[in-house]
Amino acid sequence: MPPTVEEIDPAGWADEFDELFAQVVAPLFGRREPRVRARWYLLGLLSGLERKNGWSLAEFAGDTRPDGMQRLLNHARWDADQVRDSLRAQMAERLGNAGGVLVVDDTGFEKKGRRSSGVQRQYTGTAGKITNCQIGVLCSYVDPDQQRVLIDRELYLPESWFADPGRLADAGVPEGAVFATKPEQAWRMIERACDDPLLVFGWVTGDEAYGDNTALRRRCTGRGVNYVFAVSCDHPLVLGGARTRADTAFADLDQTAWQRVSCGDGAKGRRWYDWAWIGLGEHQWMLARRSINDPTNLAFYRCAAGRPVGLPELVRVAGSRWSVEECFQATKNEVGLDHYQVRKHTAWYRHITLAMVTHAHLAFLAADPPPDPGDTDDGEADSLATQGDRPAGTITSHPRGPGRTWRAGPAHRQRDPPPAHPPPPAPAPTTTPNPLVTLATPPPGTRPPVPLPTTTTPHRSLNAAGVLNWELLPVEDVKMR
Repeated sequence: MPPTVEEIDPAGWADEFDELFAQVVAPLFGRREPRVRARWYLLGLLSGLERKNGWSLAEFAGDTRPDGMQRLLNHARWDADQVRDSLRAQMAERLGNAGGVLVVDDTGFEKKGRRSSGVQRQYTGTAGKITNCQIGVLCSYVDPDQQRVLIDRELYLPESWFADPGRLADAGVPEGAVFATKPEQAWRMIERACDDPLLVFGWVTGDEAYGDNTALRRRCTGRGVNYVFAVSCDHPLVLGGARTRADTAFADLDQTAWQRVSCGDGAKGRRWYDWAWIGLGEHQWMLARRSINDPTNLAFYRCAAGRPVGLPELVRVAGSRWSVEECFQATKNEVGLDHYQVRKHTAWYRHITLAMVTHAHLAFLAADPPPDPGDTDDGEADSLATQGDRPAGTITSHPRGPGRTWRAGPAHRQRDPPPAHPPPPAPAPTTTPNPLVTLATPPPGTRPPVPLPTTTTPHRSLNAAGVLNWELLPVEDVKMR
């Protein structure tokens, strides 16, 4: 059971942040100055600042100007892709599950002007209209317990940008960049997740913009990736050798074909819908969701897997798609995902990556809060008591809740053991002599000679290392000096 507000230990949260920073971010900075700046940047994103831009983050870090924060995003030497990969590995260790789901979707960042990388008038669901904005394609990971973390990102560059090489150069777009559609960018992120040997997941899902893309579905099938993609109502199907549409195919089904199944918890409790499915071939299905209150409100999904799958499993994956929207809302409201004021292509990736790290920190705390400092678990106490005896960087046991994996103890968190003090000597046993026995008097021993006292005076001097030494000098030498 998660702790209440009164039971939360702020020091434990700070320790969790230090551990995540040491494992994900710090090793990828060669110099101390940008590493410290990155730490302040992350803490600023986690703070209660109303706006988290260069000026406010600089003031939060104690700077009088935003130059240091701008240098961190634009010119400092560090690779945001390496931080992304390190974060994904950390997420795989903490939340990885064979039933995990990758969710791909895009979100808009409204901007003014035309110099920010990828900005133009285009439609974004964030505003619900065509507006001047940037579009980011992001990928989240959702485990079966509905814990969710953003793990990858791509900035969409409209095709019109590639007709103006000077504009690309001014925005800092890398040479050799080519136009890629949003589904193609989504596939890049899916492929990176597939190539990560530490990450395990079972499914991929996305909305109609990705499900209606035949090339994306074929790539998933060719890579052996199971998917449940939303598709439009006019999605073409072939049933019994005849071509038809998705909505037409399900309109002909009998009422008994529909089953009421929950697709998970929502803001108002369990989400119940009526579901039906149609087989399209070996391990391929067409899935439909119907509202209980409004039977005319339907949604359709194209599904494929490398094994037989039951309807509840497909429904669970379809219901996981909304988690990415919750990630967008949380990162924009809590950690300033859209508060940036940068124009360069690299700076966008760096800010979004650091915002993903802070969001992951909050997600890890929600999934596994730090232990109550008042807990007295004997096994954990024994582990902590002997942790200092292990060399730095060795594996130490950090149980992270049921079903979690063990984590490597970071070197900066381990401390040397305190200097060993010899135990006090045991008191000599006192025995009462037997009154019936007379003890013999021990023979007198030879008294050691006592040296004659000499008159000396303490003298202080510094050695070559600058350490203060004391020595005793005869009085005559002191007078001479």
